[in-house]
Amino acid sequence: MLKHITLAAALIALPAIAATPAADTVYQFNLKTIDGKPMPLAQYKGKVVLLVNTASMCGFTPQYEGLQKLHDSYKAKGFTVIGVPSGDFGDQEFGSNGEVKQFCESKFGIKFPMAEKAVVKGPKAIPVYKWAAATLGDDKTPQWNFHKYLIGKDGKLIAAFGTKTTPMSPEVTGAVAKALTAKG
Repeated sequence: MLKHITLAAALIALPAIAATPAADTVYQFNLKTIDGKPMPLAQYKGKVVLLVNTASMCGFTPQYEGLQKLHDSYKAKGFTVIGVPSGDFGDQEFGSNGEVKQFCESKFGIKFPMAEKAVVKGPKAIPVYKWAAATLGDDKTPQWNFHKYLIGKDGKLIAAFGTKTTPMSPEVTGAVAKALTAKG
């Protein structure tokens, strides 16, 4: 009887194990730019990255301004923000990548890299977001727009910051500064 229970438990757990990405670093993932070109995350080796799911029609959309300021403040030291537009929360993103790009550039002067619109939560999430969830745990996954993942120079996840933690908050700027001075 115990053998059957153990086998059944293993079979039930198998889909969850198979769905967990086996990557150790963010460098094993690829995105597409908002213009549809390849954006291999390996191009950011040795840099600190803040990966942020964004939305254009959200009460937190003004965080774009802080994200650009953060990007500008630390870019010369090896830092970048990568925006990932998503309509996962309240469908608060434009329908097309072109609309998102035009909005971000004209309204906020966004110059940091933007990926194409993507799913960032649940079973249909893009692989890098599945990896982040598997690495940091479900309690550190996006619960709304403008969730932030901090990735170190070694490509490993350092921290997650919720929506209400603004880009220029001491928590984020302190973590970015620390990550930039870390060996790796």
